[in-house]
Amino acid sequence: MSMLADPSRKYRAFQPIALADRQWPSNTITEVPIWCSSDLRDGNQSLIEPMDPAKKLRFFQTLVKVGLKQIEVAFPSASQTDFDFVRTLIEGNHIPDDVTIQVLTQAREDLIRRTFESLRGAKRAIVHVYNATAPSFRRIVFNQDKAGVVEIAVNAARLIRDLAAEQPDTDWQFQYSPEIFSSTELDFAVEVCDAVLDVWQPTPERKVILNLPATVEVSTPNIYADQIEWFCRHISRRDSVLISLHTHNDRGTGVAATELGLLAGADRVEGCLFGNGERTGNVDLVTLALNMYTQGLHPGLDFSDIDAVRKVVEECNQLPVHPRHPYVGDLVHTAFSGSHQDAIRKGFAQQNPEGIWEVPYLPIDPADIGRSYEAVIRVNSQSGKGGITFLLEQEYGISLPRRLQIEFSQVVQSETDRLGLELSALQIHQLLDREYLQLKSPYQLVGHRLQEENGTSAVDLQVQTDEGAEHWQGIGKGPLEALVASLPIRVEIMDYHEHSIGSGTNARAAAYIELRLQGQRPLHGIGIDENITTASFRALFSALNRALRIADSQAA
Repeated sequence: MSMLADPSRKYRAFQPIALADRQWPSNTITEVPIWCSSDLRDGNQSLIEPMDPAKKLRFFQTLVKVGLKQIEVAFPSASQTDFDFVRTLIEGNHIPDDVTIQVLTQAREDLIRRTFESLRGAKRAIVHVYNATAPSFRRIVFNQDKAGVVEIAVNAARLIRDLAAEQPDTDWQFQYSPEIFSSTELDFAVEVCDAVLDVWQPTPERKVILNLPATVEVSTPNIYADQIEWFCRHISRRDSVLISLHTHNDRGTGVAATELGLLAGADRVEGCLFGNGERTGNVDLVTLALNMYTQGLHPGLDFSDIDAVRKVVEECNQLPVHPRHPYVGDLVHTAFSGSHQDAIRKGFAQQNPEGIWEVPYLPIDPADIGRSYEAVIRVNSQSGKGGITFLLEQEYGISLPRRLQIEFSQVVQSETDRLGLELSALQIHQLLDREYLQLKSPYQLVGHRLQEENGTSAVDLQVQTDEGAEHWQGIGKGPLEALVASLPIRVEIMDYHEHSIGSGTNARAAAYIELRLQGQRPLHGIGIDENITTASFRALFSALNRALRIADSQAA
């Protein structure tokens, strides 16, 4: 089957909104919205392998550290795992006093009751209820007319009101979503929401959240903005309502739709870090927040160490962040084009540290989000990165991870600057060997013993130090965690890669570790050995010695 010559036979253009006096095109975002992360609910349900409780707790703690004050943590009536996670947060006192957890439920009595059971003892909670309102869902999925849809929403609102009254020690806030709002007739969306408000009776002091999701993105962002502005004009009790946006990215314009929705009067945004979510994803909270930051408006979220946040998200979601992802991708601050490199170099040379940021091609100062200047200050070094990588792979079977390619290219560039000559594959390999594989001070791994039992690893290391021979011992969930536990210095492993070199009986293992000492930028180490565990240990010692060498040079 191929694309249709006339797609209008199968698809209809979304009709524009009759809003001749629209105000949003002339507005500017001057106030930060209320942020709500849906990573642990909407994001989690979209994963091939959903997060286990330990990963969800780690992710929750990261969201709190970033500064999220509202976090949708689960769909507790959907599974025992989600129910138990809500209980873990409450009973384990993991929720700071200024953070409100949010849970989602369909507008069904049994699910709503189960949801309230999960929240017993919570200090603050948002109960988020939804039912589908779009014509296609009314007709195809639920076989309901408009009156039936309104009745479902109203009955759910009454039950939520009554169950909340039975738990007066919790500070409750209610949220209603007319699911598929983006495809719902606007007058009907207002009708349903007004009916819910009549039950909940919000006030300016006790506001209700009306969440207007682009559950499926069906139009250009300007039409979504028109929908939001029209809704804000026609909903009753506007001063007692928070209008919330929850956009998906089916057309690739979730960020734009959300920004225009804020211009149209919305107060709140739900989304995920780096845009994870069903199908093409939820709106990316990081991009939204940093877009505001680059316009001079602090978003109230802290991404000063964007790489650490990305590390948690990648490990918990088991999904990589694309190297071209705005702000956080490995390549977004790197120029390969010669003209771009020249403009960036001149921009840095003329940039006033106390003035307005005006470096060409860089909308944000990488230092503000904890990124290194290396990839942009020494931009000429990036031009040779591809060639360096190709030669090492072709001649020696060494495949460097992306960030190590960038780091090692700086070493190669320094050597070419010193020699004023082109380096051969042999010279590049010798430089790699000297910089990473032969660095054996202040710590040299002489040997190790590894014992593994019931998922626990214990290591006993023989180490030659500048002071003499030592034994280090550590225990962890795996060999590397045990090794890190044995070190006399606190370190954090930021990334790990491994691959084989060659095949058959002559095969060797190559391991690459990105390690960070407290207060320093991450650095890489390389280990090569017949045994993969030994290779990974050698890689860690390589990274550790390089980091300590730089720390000593900075202290001198």
